[in-house]
Amino acid sequence: MEPFQHNLSNLFSQLGLNNSDEFIQVFITEHQLSQQQHITEAPFFSKVQRRFIQECQEQDADWCEVIDQLDALLRK
Repeated sequence: MEPFQHNLSNLFSQLGLNNSDEFIQVFITEHQLSQQQHITEAPFFSKVQRRFIQECQEQDADWCEVIDQLDALLRK
């Protein structure tokens, strides 16, 4: 059995977003976080999406590394 891949494409899918490379690039370009803003406060995520991200971080889930990667990309 092949292990599940926790990557940006699968994270976007988990969040109910289009997970194509093109969409991810546009999303990152069009959405930014300020240095003081936590990813769970991002206004461009729905309440459910923010809750998923927060629960993953609180539980130190397998998604944390990819969420941190997205967080960093949203601050460039």
